[in-house]
Amino acid sequence: MQYFNHNSAISEFILLGLSSRPEDQKPLFVLFLIMYLVTLTGNLLIILAIHSNPQLQNPMYFFLSILSLADICYTTVIVPKMLVNFLSEKKTISYAGCLAQMYFFLVFGNMDSYLLAAMAIDRYVAICNPFHYVTVMNHGRCVLLVAFSIAFSYFHSLLHVLLVNWLTFCASNVIRHFFCDVNPVLKLACSSTSVNEVVTMTEGVASVMTPFLCVVMSYLRILIAILKIPSAAGKRKACSTCSSHLTVVTLFYGSIIYVYFQPLSNYTVKDRVATIIYTVLTSMLNPFIYSLRNKDMKQGLEKLISRIKSQMDRLPTAKANKSHGP
Repeated sequence: MQYFNHNSAISEFILLGLSSRPEDQKPLFVLFLIMYLVTLTGNLLIILAIHSNPQLQNPMYFFLSILSLADICYTTVIVPKMLVNFLSEKKTISYAGCLAQMYFFLVFGNMDSYLLAAMAIDRYVAICNPFHYVTVMNHGRCVLLVAFSIAFSYFHSLLHVLLVNWLTFCASNVIRHFFCDVNPVLKLACSSTSVNEVVTMTEGVASVMTPFLCVVMSYLRILIAILKIPSAAGKRKACSTCSSHLTVVTLFYGSIIYVYFQPLSNYTVKDRVATIIYTVLTSMLNPFIYSLRNKDMKQGLEKLISRIKSQMDRLPTAKANKSHGP
């Protein structure tokens, strides 16, 4: 048998999942299937609403449409395999499959992180420098920010996966997690993981902290600008344009910091639950947060849904006309 990593005596891993109890598997399958379908539907509606409505053709919604696409990919890397494992007795994933899952999980996770930072910059320019907003946040610059987010995410993720591939796995092949995350896989290595841990705590932390600090600095400047607004109505309007983004940022970064900013040996069941927040829950809640707390987005979605309904209403009429035709 050929192995992806010639140093490893293991050709596949077993994913323990969220629970090892047989009676939990079907309820968990139903729960995550519903969450996945809601994520796909919600984010697709956001993308369609933005691209079909001329009123939503601005930088904030451009970034939101890319974020929704990244969220769809992010959950698709993890959830379908989870769903299969909930109904399977043999909860295995091949060595190559595990590394592929790890790679794309890191790619889309980092894309989310940098897109949230780009959206924070957009809000900062809109509130603190409104007269120059159109020139500062022009289409070319927005495309450049998205291109950087994608390119950096691909190269950063490749580094971590290559380092994991150089390790030797020769004892246990049981991953105490519901997908191939970096830390649970590193815990199974027979060879030294010191290089991996140093890279994670330097380059890894820097790559997460850079967009996070960008978000923090943007919102500090926004807060100072809001406090200087004389009218209460003006303050409320400025806060409302940021509230949805700030909610998503808190959920996403809060759970990531909780999981990753601790020693490798401390990885527990609580971390698995916290991981659900930034891998599945945030991607599912994003469309609701942005549509319920944003008047323009809500109107855009209402127009899209009414357009879809009118198209569906026309279908029976068209079929009836065909059946009664000559």
